[in-house]
Amino acid sequence: MANEIKTALLTGGNGNLGRLVAAQLLERGVKVVKFDIPGTEPAEKHPNETIVIGDMRDHNALRALLVDHKPDTIYHLASLLSGSSAADHQAAWDINATGSFNLLQLANEYQINRFFFASTNASYGGIVADPLPETFEQWPENIYGATKVAVERLGVFFKQTHGLDFRILRFPLVISPFAPPTAVTAFPSHAFGAAMRGESFSFPVDAECGMSTIFLDDVISSIVDYTHAPREKLSMHAYNLHAYHLTTQMVIDEILKRYPKFDYDFKINPTVKKLIDAWPNVLIDQTAREDWGWQPKFDFAQSAQKMFDMLDG
Repeated sequence: MANEIKTALLTGGNGNLGRLVAAQLLERGVKVVKFDIPGTEPAEKHPNETIVIGDMRDHNALRALLVDHKPDTIYHLASLLSGSSAADHQAAWDINATGSFNLLQLANEYQINRFFFASTNASYGGIVADPLPETFEQWPENIYGATKVAVERLGVFFKQTHGLDFRILRFPLVISPFAPPTAVTAFPSHAFGAAMRGESFSFPVDAECGMSTIFLDDVISSIVDYTHAPREKLSMHAYNLHAYHLTTQMVIDEILKRYPKFDYDFKINPTVKKLIDAWPNVLIDQTAREDWGWQPKFDFAQSAQKMFDMLDG
């Protein structure tokens, strides 16, 4: 079958997103090759997966991945995140942009069937329309978003010029029990963790601040479903996804239902507030729903319950 995925290479495969995508692929019988930096190796390994340690800046290592393991599909999830990108612009460009360009070139050279790229609503920037149209112009205002747009455009170039099956999903804020501690925009996820640990929490934005949001499980399933969708069904290079609009007060109210003594206050971070105030409350995702059947399974109440369950486990 032309759409069958037999061997998948996951860059950033040992990370929180990569390992969960890998788990779903393994359940489908896909052979998985995970590529990630030193220190990310899992304690246990699935019989049908291979772990390769390396760096996105090492062109020879990228080539060896395709030569040695012959993947038919690439899930490009490796990326320096927004905070780290802001702290080191050169590393952000080298890893997120140049590394991705090299991987795209190799994917074209070795005739990879399909190339998935995880993008973000940070690729827009500035004041955007709300709800955000699917074809809204992207003018990011930070280096992280700039690298994401660069890779999106490079991938579409390889798609239009060389026929590479390049696919993009842009995600809003993600509710996740694995949100990096340094990701200040992930404060809703951090608040859940603090409440369950009996710790106080300071919100960096006001109670009315809101944004488009999605739960981690829907992120994972959307990636796997999208990459298995027939190419002829896809009418767009990139799809925005949206599950629900979330405000700070909604997070507080949901936590207080279970932890009525939750101690919190507000210490407004002007940078974070400016960033999130500019984010749309709704990303229009109608075409994803029509083309390949995207449909979120989690509303916020269900997301909160799953967060409590996962953090408690």
